[in-house]
Amino acid sequence: MVTLDERPQLIDALSALRDRVAAVRLPLPLPDAPRARQTRAELLAQLDDYLVPRLKDPDAPLLAVVGGSTGAGKSTLVNSLVGRRVSEAGVLRPTTRTPVLVCHPEDHHWFAGMRVLPQLTRVWLPQADEDHPVDEPAPEENALRVETAASLPRGLALLDAPDIDSLVVENRLLAAELICAADIWVMVTTASRYADAVPWHLLRTAKEYDATLVTVLDRVPHQVIGEVSRQYGALLDKAGLGHVPRFTIPELPESAGGGSGLLPDSAVAAFRAWLAHRAQDPAARQQAADRTASGVIDSLDTRLPELAGAVAAQYAAAVRLGGVVEAAYGEQGRRVRKELGRGAVLAGDARTRWRGYPRDSTAEELLDALAESLAALLHCAVSAAEERVRDTWRREPASEVLGPPRTGGDRETAERTGVEVRRWRRVLEELAEEEVRGVDRPSGSRASGSRGAVPEPDTVAALLAASLLGGRRARAAGERLAELLGAQSALRLRDKGGELVLSCVDRVLHAERDRRLAPLDALAVTPEPQAELIAALSVLQKEK
Repeated sequence: MVTLDERPQLIDALSALRDRVAAVRLPLPLPDAPRARQTRAELLAQLDDYLVPRLKDPDAPLLAVVGGSTGAGKSTLVNSLVGRRVSEAGVLRPTTRTPVLVCHPEDHHWFAGMRVLPQLTRVWLPQADEDHPVDEPAPEENALRVETAASLPRGLALLDAPDIDSLVVENRLLAAELICAADIWVMVTTASRYADAVPWHLLRTAKEYDATLVTVLDRVPHQVIGEVSRQYGALLDKAGLGHVPRFTIPELPESAGGGSGLLPDSAVAAFRAWLAHRAQDPAARQQAADRTASGVIDSLDTRLPELAGAVAAQYAAAVRLGGVVEAAYGEQGRRVRKELGRGAVLAGDARTRWRGYPRDSTAEELLDALAESLAALLHCAVSAAEERVRDTWRREPASEVLGPPRTGGDRETAERTGVEVRRWRRVLEELAEEEVRGVDRPSGSRASGSRGAVPEPDTVAALLAASLLGGRRARAAGERLAELLGAQSALRLRDKGGELVLSCVDRVLHAERDRRLAPLDALAVTPEPQAELIAALSVLQKEK
């Protein structure tokens, strides 16, 4: 068991672990993600609101958080323990919105600052007396009302939390967070609801953390008080919680909250004495705080690996999703190269233009048709890749957050592909023009195989495109280039042009692949947090 003296190395290890937990991101909607996100939130709450502050200030007052279901009577219980109305109790549910912390005036400094619950703004009310209580103000978001009462023993603070089953999600989350800040968990339930799932979830969680726990069975009708108490005790025994201190409060007119909101002193005297003993007896106090702190630290041995496993699952899913995209576009890249090799671009209008060249088609018309056919081939490849991604991702729940893959009719994809193909054509024309200028030099560099006048650049560009994209059916284009430029120049030109075609293919497919991967990359799902969590836990285990 951890002893709550100030231990810098342990505090440093917990602070480092806290940073590792805060760095965890679980953006993909995997089946275990909601539980893992809840675990992360609870870990941060316990480290920030309880464990690190408690280890830094072992002499700080014990904080008893009073939690329970809607209408269990938490506020009435707190008011009655204090001896005056500090928290609004009423018949409208859920009543408690802004949590209320009550401590002895001399303990006020422990809670006035941000030592615990640093995310909640402190709110103070004007001092009230016994006969003139101050009405509770309108609730504030992310606020904690701090009250003082000399009737409470020094070394003890009570916190009235929102309902753990509140219909308001923010209240429910805040209640769970406040419970994580407790030295003592006070679970309040009623004679009519003690078997409900919500309070038992809280009890099981307390058992899991081995927290200092006490239960209050409230509003029990006098005529069944023995039977209900016996049945409740049997349920606790069955759950392995038979040792938990248990207090029973009978159903009283004050329980309805229609009057002062205070129960007779006799109804809460035993519970008040139990709390006072925990606060004032050094051995009891240390046992309560040490047990809860040790329970939380020991629970990290299980909870941190579970969180690390969830991180690993996120990364594995991201790798799978990314792998699908890589594979789909890689397959289409290989298919396009194969299609280029067999002259698939020389089809439709491009084939018609080639057959009519140069008698019925100009070089520019042939080049236009070849560029359009190449763009169509690439757009078809992108559409096929997206279809494969869509079919595979449909079986991956994690893909929901990334949006649907595009369809074959995506106009923006066609426009981007067209831009790249036009860029390819422009560079190809510049390459042909440069080669023609080399042929036209007076130094005798004219190719020995050329006849007559120097060829037009657009003619060379059209023939080069046809020879690169037409396969065997455009063999004549390569032969004509050799006649115009010479065999060596034609071969050199075709090598450079081939590189341009493949570069264009890669640019189009890689750009669309990266566009599809961008939402996944933006989530920044990496394997490092898993290793960092395990490493931080290992350091903590050495310091325990």
